[in-house]
Amino acid sequence: MKHIILGTLLLGASLSVSAQDNHSYGASDNQFKSLAEEVAKLQKHNDMFNVYLNWSGAFNAEQDANKDWGTRFANKQLRLEIKGNLTDKLYYRLRHRLNKSQAGRGNDNFAKATDIMMVGYKFSDKFKLEAGKMCQYWGGFEFDENHEFSDMVGNMDNYHMGVAASIKPIPTQELILMVTNTDNDKFADYYAPNAQSVEGTGKSVRDLEPTKNGLTYIANWNGSFLGDKLRTRWAWGLLTQAKHKYSRMMSLGQQLNLPKVQWYFDYMNEYAGLDRLRIASSEIQAADPALLPENHFLSDVHYDSFITKVNWQFAPQWNFMAKGMYETASVSKVEKYKNYRKHFSWITSVEYYPVKSQDFRLYLAYIGHKVNYSELSGLKNYNTNRIELGFMYRIKAY
Repeated sequence: MKHIILGTLLLGASLSVSAQDNHSYGASDNQFKSLAEEVAKLQKHNDMFNVYLNWSGAFNAEQDANKDWGTRFANKQLRLEIKGNLTDKLYYRLRHRLNKSQAGRGNDNFAKATDIMMVGYKFSDKFKLEAGKMCQYWGGFEFDENHEFSDMVGNMDNYHMGVAASIKPIPTQELILMVTNTDNDKFADYYAPNAQSVEGTGKSVRDLEPTKNGLTYIANWNGSFLGDKLRTRWAWGLLTQAKHKYSRMMSLGQQLNLPKVQWYFDYMNEYAGLDRLRIASSEIQAADPALLPENHFLSDVHYDSFITKVNWQFAPQWNFMAKGMYETASVSKVEKYKNYRKHFSWITSVEYYPVKSQDFRLYLAYIGHKVNYSELSGLKNYNTNRIELGFMYRIKAY
C-alpha cells in the first residue's frame, strides 16, 4: 500500500521548489547521502564544494473567489544551490532559480533569478563578515517555510546586494548588523516614470524623486535559551525608498524547539512612508482609480501580521503541521481606507518522509484564505480554498 501511495503522489506532481532550506526540522545536510555517494560510491573528503537542487511539486484543486473549483499541476520554483567552506575561515554560497528572469537588473546587475551570491570570512568564533547578494536578516521564523507565506513575507523582496557583520559575544547570542540596497532595479523601473505619491488624506499628490542613498539598515538579534529549547529572532530595520520617503519594519519571532514538537509565533509590522508591499496600492488602484490613478502610490500605509505554526513529529518519518495567520492593512490618513482590510488564512498538512537517507517528503495539505474589507471601503469580501498533493525534495547532488 505504501508503494502505491508513493507512486500516485509522484505521478500527480509537477516541479516546484520549497521556500527555504530548512525542510527537516533542524536536521543537518550532512546526515543525508549525496547522489555521488549513492550512485558513484564517491566519498567526499572535504566541505569545499556542495551541490543541491531544491525541488518540489503539487497537484492542486483550487476554489477561487467566485466559488469555482479547478485543478492544475503547479510549477513554482526550481533552485540550484552551491556552497562550501574553502578554508576554516573563508566560505561562499550561490543559490539560483532556474525558472526566473536571467536578465541583470539596473541597480545591482544581478538577475532576479540569483537569490544569493555571497562570500563570508570568519575572523573568529565571535565575529564574521559577509558580502554580496544575500537574504536580508529580518527576524521571525516564517522565512524557513515550505508552504504558504503570509501577505507580508510573500510580498517582500528580501534578496539584495550588501554587507553584514555578525557578532557572537557568547555562543548562544548573535547580533547582526546589515546594510543592503533597498531595490534591485533603478528607481524608474521599480516604480514608474513620472511616479507620484498620494499624500495625507488623499487630496494631494507629489512627485516621487529618487534618493541618492537607496539603502536598507537592519539590526538583528538571534538568541538561544534553555539548551536551545527556546529561540528568538528579532529585527528592526529602516528602508530608504525615495527622497524623503522611508519605511520602518519590525519582526519578532520566538520558537519553542522540542525533540518532537516545534512551535513558533511571529509578529511583524511595517510603517511604510511609501507602500513598498503594494498590497493596499494594488487593491485600491483597481477599485478607486479616482483616488489612485496609474503610476500613483499610497503613502502612510501600516501593515500588521500575526503568524503561528506548529510541527509535530507524531510517529517515525511522519509530521503534522498546522499554521494560522491574521493580517491587517490600513491607509492611516485616508478615512475611507483606514483599517480597511483583514486577512485570515490557515494551513494544515500531513507529511511523510519515506527515505531516511534523503531530505524528501510527501505531503497532503489544505490552504484557506478569507479577506474581509471594511464597509466604508466598498471592497467585496472573498475567500479561497486549495488542496495540494505533492512532494518536496532537497537533492544533495554532491
